[in-house]
Amino acid sequence: MFVTAYLALVVLAGLCIGLELASRRLSPQQAATTTVANPAFCRFQTLFLRGYLLALWADWLQGPYLYKLYRHYSFLESQIAILYVCGLAFCVLFAPVAGWLPQALGRRRTCLIFCLAYSACCITKLSRDYFVLILGRVLGGLSTSLLTTSFESWYVHRHVDVHDFPKEWIPVTFGKAANWNHGLAVCAGLVANLFAEWLGLGPVAPFLLAIPALVACGWVVLTDWGQEEKLAGAEGRDKNGPLLGAPSSGLSSTIGRLSARTRFWRGCLEGLRCLLSDRRVLLLGGVQALFESVLYIFVFLWTPVLDPHGPPLGIVFSCLMAASLAGSILFRLATSVRYRLQPAHLLCLAVLLAFFSFFMLTFSTAPGQPRPRESLLAFLLLELACGLYFPAVSFLQGRVIPVELRAGVLTWFRLPLHLLACLGLLALHGEVSGTGGGEAGGGTRHMFAGCAAMMLAALLAVVSLFTLGRNDADLRLEGTRGDGET
Repeated sequence: MFVTAYLALVVLAGLCIGLELASRRLSPQQAATTTVANPAFCRFQTLFLRGYLLALWADWLQGPYLYKLYRHYSFLESQIAILYVCGLAFCVLFAPVAGWLPQALGRRRTCLIFCLAYSACCITKLSRDYFVLILGRVLGGLSTSLLTTSFESWYVHRHVDVHDFPKEWIPVTFGKAANWNHGLAVCAGLVANLFAEWLGLGPVAPFLLAIPALVACGWVVLTDWGQEEKLAGAEGRDKNGPLLGAPSSGLSSTIGRLSARTRFWRGCLEGLRCLLSDRRVLLLGGVQALFESVLYIFVFLWTPVLDPHGPPLGIVFSCLMAASLAGSILFRLATSVRYRLQPAHLLCLAVLLAFFSFFMLTFSTAPGQPRPRESLLAFLLLELACGLYFPAVSFLQGRVIPVELRAGVLTWFRLPLHLLACLGLLALHGEVSGTGGGEAGGGTRHMFAGCAAMMLAALLAVVSLFTLGRNDADLRLEGTRGDGET
C-alpha cells in the first residue's frame, strides 16, 4: 500500500495537470477580464483571500490524521464514532447560531471568534482525556459552522454594500477561492505526512501546525481587514466598526441584536416556505442531504479501512483531494462551449459514481478478506464524484433558489444532512460495539451497504428532478434548448 499510494498520487497529479491544460485551452478566461482590469476590486479580493485561504489551510491540515490521533490515544472505534457524532451534532446546533452571529456581533468579530475557537480545538488534541476531546469536537463543530458562514458573509457585505461592486463579480472571487482550496487540500496532506510520519512527530503534529495558520488568519482579520473597513469609511454604517472602538449605547445595542435575530428567523421561515412550495428545491435538498451525509460517514470510515495495511495517510489524503480536483476540472470541461453537457446530467453521473464506489466497498471490506487496493480505488472514485457533484449542485441551487432566500433554505438543507450522518455513525457504533469493527466484524461493510442504498435514493431524486425540469430553462446552461423546444 505504501508504493500504491505514492504511485496513485503521481498519476493523479499528471491527470490534473493534463485536464487543467485542456480546460484552459477550451475555456479561455474571458469572464474575468473586466474584474482583472479593476485595481480596486483586485486589491479587495486579494485582501479577502489572504485571510480566507489561511483559514482553509488550517482546516485541511486537520483532515488526514484525526481518526489516527484517536486511535493513537487507544480509543475504541465505537468511542471514536461517538466523538465524530458529537462534532456533527454540534454542527447542527451551531448552524442557526453561525447564521445569526455575523449580524448580531459583526462579521469581522465572528471571523475572529472562528480563529480563537479553532485554535482552542487544536490545543485540546494534546489531551488524552476523552471528555476534553469531546470539548474539542464541540469547538470544532462551532468552528466548522463559522467557517462556512462568517468569511463569506464579510466578503459579500463589503463587496455589495460598501464597495458597490457588481454582484456578478462575486462568483469570480469564490471561484478563485475554490481553485486554491483544492490545491491547499492536496498540499495539506503532503505537509501533514511530512510532520507526522517522515519527521516522526506523531499524528498530533498537524493539529499543532494549524495553530500558527489560525493566528496568522486572526492577525489578517484584526489588522488588514480592520484597516480596510476604516479606509472604506464603514465605521458608522454597520456593526463591523472598529473592533476595539467605543461601545454603542445599551439601547441601540439591544435593538441591533433584536433586529438581527428577527432578520435571521424571518429568513429561516421564508426559506422553509420556499422549500415546501417549489418541488425542484425540495428534490435538490433531498439529493444534497443524502449525498453529503454519506460523505460525513466516508470521512469517518476511510482511515480504519486503509490504516491497518500501512499506507501513509497524508499521501492517501492528498490522493483523495487530487481526485476531487480532477472531478471539478472535468466539470469545467464538460460544461465548456465545446461539449456543453448540462449540470443536471453531471449531477446524475456524480451520484451514479458514488453509488458504484460504495457498491465496490461492500465487497472490498468483507470480513477476513480485505482488499485495500480496491478500497482505495473506490475512495478515489467517490472523491472524483464529489468534484463533479459540488459545482453541479451549486449551479442548480443558484438557479432554483432566490439569492435573498438562499441562506435560509440551505439552513434547512443542513438539518437532515447532519442528522442522517449522526444516525449512520450511531448505527455503526452499535454494530462495532456488538461485533467488532474493521476486519473483525461486518459493521463497516454494512455501513457501506447502507451508504449505497442512500446513493440509490439520491439517484432516484436526481432522475425526478431531471424529469421535472426537462424543459425548464432555469436548470440549463445558457444557449441550450430543452428536449421539447425547437
